Amino acid sequence: MSKTIRADQVGSLLRPQALLDARRAHEAGALADAALREVEDAAIRDALALQAEAGIEVVSDGEFRRSAWGNGLIDSLTGMGTAARAYAERTGGARRWQGEHSDLAHESLPERKVVTGKVGLSRRFAAEEARFLAANAGRPFKITMPSPTMFNRLWDKDLSSGTYPDVDALMEDLVGLYLEEVDALHAIGVPYLQLDSLRYIDTIDAVEKGQIAAADARDTLASLVAVDNRVLGRMKRAGVTRGVHICRGNHRSAWAVTGSYESVAEFLLGQVDADRFLMEFDSERAGGFEPLRFVPRGRIVVLGLVTTKTGALEDPDALCRRIDEAAKIVPLEDLAISPQCGFASTELGNLLTVDEQKRKLALVVEVARRVWG
Repeated sequence: MSKTIRADQVGSLLRPQALLDARRAHEAGALADAALREVEDAAIRDALALQAEAGIEVVSDGEFRRSAWGNGLIDSLTGMGTAARAYAERTGGARRWQGEHSDLAHESLPERKVVTGKVGLSRRFAAEEARFLAANAGRPFKITMPSPTMFNRLWDKDLSSGTYPDVDALMEDLVGLYLEEVDALHAIGVPYLQLDSLRYIDTIDAVEKGQIAAADARDTLASLVAVDNRVLGRMKRAGVTRGVHICRGNHRSAWAVTGSYESVAEFLLGQVDADRFLMEFDSERAGGFEPLRFVPRGRIVVLGLVTTKTGALEDPDALCRRIDEAAKIVPLEDLAISPQCGFASTELGNLLTVDEQKRKLALVVEVARRVWG
């Protein structure tokens, strides 16, 4: 895309009740695949209209065809099995959610999936979404993809090692699937590809808790960057914008991690080969803007200043002041604004209404126009 996007978004939107009801009916065998697709298509068209009315510059399908932000891949992978909830919690599969609504977050934890055989794809995991948006968006659109590193927990010593001796062997196959998917998305003409790479927050969390020193995390961070850059390198093509999103957890208005980007900033911002970094800055949990000093000139930092955790609307003057503060470290022309995360990283979504969601998106647009014109 030739025009710099100033009013961005992360991707997921609140699912309408009709879509949730259709999914439950489909799972129960009471709704055919084609009928579910019709409900999804109608919901996505409504979501596209909502985004257009809000004035947001790049639209998404709200991730409405996924049960959660990363499940486009999970739901299409073969060679998978399910681990019991107790097993998942014992082995770290369940994140410890925090905040006022943490109980709701824990109540709706999904089953943990693990690799039990050779992985493959039963279908393309993002290309169908892209084809529909290419035909219906009417403006620039994005496709979001979880980083392959998000799925290192699919490997289990007891259940996976018969096929993959270690997690690196699994990751090699997963990256291969991603590279093929990116080629399919290029063939469709997707203008904006976003990699949601949240594994960096595990390092932030460990450093904040004193479990490791920041210097001791370098090998882990280098491994994350190497995987992300393989996918981002394949995404690189004239006219295609490549974004990387990192937040601190987003499920039922709860969060997972507190801490500044400082411990990961040099690797994330200095070495990840992205055009845009979509970063959470909506609360004091995220720390200050100082880590942005590692951003190379010409890369865009999308400041996630508008929270998706609640429906309360931020003061636009205060948001403009925060952008001015960030511009002391990163030139204003290398900044943009967005919500801090999606509105519904998981199917049930955060605790706000569709109207509040629309007002949040419109606020992003208002501030972007005030700051950049």
